[in-house]
Amino acid sequence: MSKKYVYLFSEGNAGMRELLGGKGANLAEMTRIGLPVPQGFTITTEACTKYYEDGRRINDDIMAEIMRFVGRIEAINDKRFGDLEKPLLVSVRSGARASMPGMMDTILNLGLNEDVVAAMIEGNPDPKFERFVYDSYRRFIQMFSDVVMGVGKKYFEQLIDQMKEKKGVTFDVELTAQDLKELAEQFKDEYKAQLGEDFPSDPIVQLKEAIKAVFRSWDNPRANVYRRDNDIPYSWGTAVSVMPMVFGNLNENSGTGVAFTRDPATGEKKLMGEFLTNAQGEDVVAGVRTPMPISQMEEKFPAAFKQFVSVCDILEDHYRDMQDMEFTVENGKLYMLQCRNGKRTAQAALKIACDLVDEGMIDPKQAVLMIDPRNLDTLLHPQFDTTALKKAVPLGKGLGASPGAACGRVVFSAEDAKEWAARKEKVVLVRLETSPEDIEGMKAAQGILTVRGGMTSHAAVVARGMGSCCVSGCGDIKMDEENKKFELGGKVFHEGDYISIDGSTGNIYDGVIPTVEAKIAGEFGRIMKWADEHRRLSVRTNADTPKDARKARELGAEGIGLTRTEHMFFNSDRIAAFREMICSDTVEERVAALAKLEPMQQADFEGIYEAMEGDPVTIRFLDPPLHEFVPTDEADIAELAKAQNKSVEDIKAIIASLHEFNPMMGHRGCRLAVTYPEIAEMQTRAVIKAALAVQKRHPKWNMVPEIMIPLVGERKELKYVKDIVVKTADELIAASGTDMKYLVGTMIEIPRAALTADDIAQEAQFFSFGTNDLTQMTFGFSRDDAGKFLSAYYDKKIYENDPFARVDQIGVGKLIAMACKLGRSTRPDIHLGVCGEHGGDPTSVEFFHKVGLDYVSCSPFRVPIARLAAAQAAIKEEK
Repeated sequence: MSKKYVYLFSEGNAGMRELLGGKGANLAEMTRIGLPVPQGFTITTEACTKYYEDGRRINDDIMAEIMRFVGRIEAINDKRFGDLEKPLLVSVRSGARASMPGMMDTILNLGLNEDVVAAMIEGNPDPKFERFVYDSYRRFIQMFSDVVMGVGKKYFEQLIDQMKEKKGVTFDVELTAQDLKELAEQFKDEYKAQLGEDFPSDPIVQLKEAIKAVFRSWDNPRANVYRRDNDIPYSWGTAVSVMPMVFGNLNENSGTGVAFTRDPATGEKKLMGEFLTNAQGEDVVAGVRTPMPISQMEEKFPAAFKQFVSVCDILEDHYRDMQDMEFTVENGKLYMLQCRNGKRTAQAALKIACDLVDEGMIDPKQAVLMIDPRNLDTLLHPQFDTTALKKAVPLGKGLGASPGAACGRVVFSAEDAKEWAARKEKVVLVRLETSPEDIEGMKAAQGILTVRGGMTSHAAVVARGMGSCCVSGCGDIKMDEENKKFELGGKVFHEGDYISIDGSTGNIYDGVIPTVEAKIAGEFGRIMKWADEHRRLSVRTNADTPKDARKARELGAEGIGLTRTEHMFFNSDRIAAFREMICSDTVEERVAALAKLEPMQQADFEGIYEAMEGDPVTIRFLDPPLHEFVPTDEADIAELAKAQNKSVEDIKAIIASLHEFNPMMGHRGCRLAVTYPEIAEMQTRAVIKAALAVQKRHPKWNMVPEIMIPLVGERKELKYVKDIVVKTADELIAASGTDMKYLVGTMIEIPRAALTADDIAQEAQFFSFGTNDLTQMTFGFSRDDAGKFLSAYYDKKIYENDPFARVDQIGVGKLIAMACKLGRSTRPDIHLGVCGEHGGDPTSVEFFHKVGLDYVSCSPFRVPIARLAAAQAAIKEEK
């Protein structure tokens, strides 16, 4: 039997998400459980994949199958495409298996043409109906032209604005049937002027082109950016749902809305959403008109509202999660157009998960699985300083659409936001309303402020998904985008002026308000406790200062997986002694210079040990090439020459001698200790003396310092440095009269080390995978320069995401898995961890769990993310 590429809603269910996409699967599920859904069909994600495999064309067999299903929904709905008595009008919508709000395309009112419009009006002489038909027609021409044929919507918006100005009205709804008829003609003229051909009148041609457009939108720039950010593979493709239209813009007894079964900003258990009478769904989501709260729907449509509340209860009970729903009321009758697990803020996600456990809907394991680990980041982001906030007077107020505090310079376009952010300027993006094209600018901004739109507008939904602060629907703003200025509360803001916005209250302030670190809510502790009960991986932190170590411990770190000792040498009071060491001519001079640094390093290590209160601490010996520490400007060179009693030329000669063509693969890491063993001796003394001192102050702590030798590629070089460490450490411990234990291990960051891990494990008591360098050396490109060309690799689908942000499981991952297996074959009790930033990436953490690492280590603020991701990996493995 040949592969099936099209399914009626009545043929699917929620379990077919991979095939039907999230939207198609949920429409099928709502149909299955008896909810009012207009009956259509879904073209599968496999058809999308085939479209791309066949050179961006829908092959004849799939198109024939689609046409057969057009016939089936014509029969089910007793309407026909192009029929003058019972015309079938449809919407064509995208729907990937992962929710991607606003990233792909939708076409409404498809099937209209001059003949159908005339016949519909002739069949109903009501002037209001005539207006509805022309309104639907002009919307279709505009949407089809923009989405399917690439004629920018700005041309049509200009024509609408000109018509409103000519008629002396403010809103689209004030335009008459004749006005809209005239607009439809203007739109078609504009289409022909732009494309050189007439607007297509055959509904079948319209449908075929619309389906191809939705498939194409899977590969549009904003969808590609969203997929990379949210770890959605390109190979998944999107499904296409074709559904008979129901009309919220039919008359005053009709309307459309978006609602959530719980508040997506706070998690509170209450129906929350927005509704517009005499409107289509795009009006609510696009923020073109500011809608009314969902509660007011009860006054206007009591019967439909009562049914809708019942549907909400059914759906939340069925899916056991907060639901985000789109619906339309046509002539008082309710139709459900979509449902999905709703996007929510991190605060709301924690509250909803805990509440669902308390309500007996889910168990703690399911609660842990419900939280997107990446969203926890937003809980830890700054809020406004309360003292400063009390003194500040809001200039205006919008809707608090996505919590958090943002302060920055005003910019008016996504392009400017990206440009200013690239210059390290903090910006707030101010727009009439955002659209999906603005996604990169929204990412670059600290916060987003819009004049139009509600809590379910594009700006609000995308900001919540990204964890960015957003205030929407501030109608008091008088916007002048063209001249890059706006007025609010009697003040004119120009590009570059400072503004502060509060995404929780919706308040907008002039100037800069200081921010403070966020405080974590009670639900956070509950979720983390459940996570810790289920995870196998330990979570450590990368910390170079006591302050960072304390913060990480507060956030649940169980030790330090990486302390970079070189960062300590850059302090102004130490760099001189370090440069003295570099410029030394003899071993004695080097030892004398290092002796100045030793007490400083020891004090640093004591501070870190104290902060971690006896938890394990891994200290990496000096790693970067020495050229990073020498001066570059003339005044500093002269000062160093004077201190060293050398000529400026001598110092310049030393600096020149340190130059390397490829310093990241040069004289660094353990190679420094092989060349200058006295560096390893000094660092060992500092580590061990600090541990002995702290152990003496805290007898109940069990101090076991871990010394990590970086950039090893050969067992013998590790043995050479390890012998220096062991000799120095053992002498100090013996002299102290204690039996303190310590570990010596290495970073696996050179492919050769991974390939010979069984040999290296003869000397190493632990491996820590330095995935930043391991990625760099495996791919053969510099992490500092790769950004110049990686975007071309993303565009051409060679790479789907940044291998420095998410571990490459195929290549780098194979080396890690191999090193784990080889290392354990030599030393079964070897301790295995990772200390690159991949240790805080949820997808990478799941991989590290699978290959059997003992711990991951990441930056302090990513510790909760790693804890949750580790728990999810363990729970998924159980399943």
